[in-house]
Amino acid sequence: MKNETPTNTAQYSQTRSFLTVALIELWERFGYYGMQALIVYFMVQRLGFDDSRANLVWSAAAALIYVSPAIGGWIGDKVLGTKRSMYLGTIVLTLGYALMAVPSENTWFMFFALGVIVVGNGLFKPNTANLVRKIYEGDDSKIDSAFTLYYMAVNVGSTVSMLATPWIKDYVNATYGNELGWHAAFAVCSVGLVLGLLNVLAMRATIAHVGSPPDERPLDVAKLLMVLAGSVLTVGLSAVILEYQALARLFVYVAGFVVLGIFIHLIRTSVPSERAGLTAALVLTLQTVFFFIFYQQMSTSLSLFALRNVDLDFSVFGAHLWTWSPAQFQALNAIWIMVLSPVLAWVYTAAGKGGKDLSIAGKFALGFGAVAVGFFAYGVAGAFAVNGLTSSWVMIAGYGFYSLGELLVSGLGLAMVARYVPARMTGFMMGAYFVATGISQYLGGVVANLASVPSNITDPVQTLPIYTSLFNKLGLGAVACTVIALLVLPLMRRLSATHASHN
Repeated sequence: MKNETPTNTAQYSQTRSFLTVALIELWERFGYYGMQALIVYFMVQRLGFDDSRANLVWSAAAALIYVSPAIGGWIGDKVLGTKRSMYLGTIVLTLGYALMAVPSENTWFMFFALGVIVVGNGLFKPNTANLVRKIYEGDDSKIDSAFTLYYMAVNVGSTVSMLATPWIKDYVNATYGNELGWHAAFAVCSVGLVLGLLNVLAMRATIAHVGSPPDERPLDVAKLLMVLAGSVLTVGLSAVILEYQALARLFVYVAGFVVLGIFIHLIRTSVPSERAGLTAALVLTLQTVFFFIFYQQMSTSLSLFALRNVDLDFSVFGAHLWTWSPAQFQALNAIWIMVLSPVLAWVYTAAGKGGKDLSIAGKFALGFGAVAVGFFAYGVAGAFAVNGLTSSWVMIAGYGFYSLGELLVSGLGLAMVARYVPARMTGFMMGAYFVATGISQYLGGVVANLASVPSNITDPVQTLPIYTSLFNKLGLGAVACTVIALLVLPLMRRLSATHASHN
């Protein structure tokens, strides 16, 4: 096996290996965001949840979906192997979306289906990101650009699905009735994962030379069975957590304290050459937590705002162009990411060659500033609303700034782990990064409930100030995060310089 590695490495370029991983990530995100576009609407309109419960259930599910990679990364590094875990995660996700496609109004059934998605994401997400890091190992100059383009692949998949699944839902409901459209749309998410699995299996030779040590050994069936048994237990536990919100809060907060404690322990016990990089990673991870509180508004408060207070028609000078359903507005995020990703990747590469690249910490500060402008755009739009409905073009502008912020913060979060964290800790740290993200997803749902509309209020004129008040507060919060990010820049420069000198 060892003698074959140089041949494989020479045969396939970094770009081809990267493309294989980016394509499976594209299809996985197709499934996830296709489901996300509809899930809050499904709970409110199909299952009869009030705003508050729908926001918190989805935010708890999102938290679990992002927390699970902490275990999945370890399984990939130490138990099954990075590639095997990615394949298994894809299969489990396919099953999860297929369960969402079963016509049922039983809330427990939906919670179990979401639990399967939690397990699948836990196995899939950290291991695909880790493969990208391994492909570019030792080539820091390309890591930021690679992860930015990787992020673009995510958004190609999500754009198509977030435009498609709401349309499929509306078409099937109108044509066949019985609310079957919801489940037809979820079925499409499952089909996307099948295509992704077939694609990566066809191109698997391009990533034969990358992976973790277990990938190089024969599959240990006993370990596989243990992972599957643990997965079944995790599905059941996830369903219980989604049903009982007090348990969900407890889980999220305990996870936060545990990860922070482990982070501090690793910093204290690491060798001096590793300590500065780990400290820098901790500071940036804490900033990421705040960013994802803003990010979670896309599928909660912003989603319901589009349902109740946005004019769904796009017009220019009175000429009608097209009409979207409320759920399709979420695709604006991904569309902007695709537009901005190649531009930023080119800027990073050009600046790096000229020795003028802005630090990741500096990019984080700019990102929070962009998020602030985005939320203020939504807030100010209320003053120009007609009969409680704001212009659909305001959503385009707001999502543009919001998405630029996302690229500068979330888009570089994984690159930050790859740059500052020692290789022997990468699997865990990828997982820890996703746990931090999960915690903030839940907190984002709590924040979204500040704009929870009582069921007896349906007039857009009455619901509009509820949403705009929240968006203005979020804008102020993003300004505060920008200031904090700027204040820690000198500390980050020192930590980065120390890390660079030792590595």
